[in-house]
Amino acid sequence: MKLLIDIADSKVESFIAMIKNHSYVKATTLSTPDAELFEEIKKIKSAFKNVEKIKAGKLKSRPAEDFLNEL
Repeated sequence: MKLLIDIADSKVESFIAMIKNHSYVKATTLSTPDAELFEEIKKIKSAFKNVEKIKAGKLKSRPAEDFLNEL
């Protein structure tokens, strides 16, 4: 299983030291660009899920023209 945890910069070293004491845990830090990319991918995945809900009639959509007029 993979788990993403967002930790305050001031606490990272102690947290990494704590989890490395467990032989079954592998810890890898993400660079800032990788973390930002991961967040963007999560947003895109959420958007696709919303499209599926709209198609299934579980979520209400609005016309694109209304959305563009708000910009």
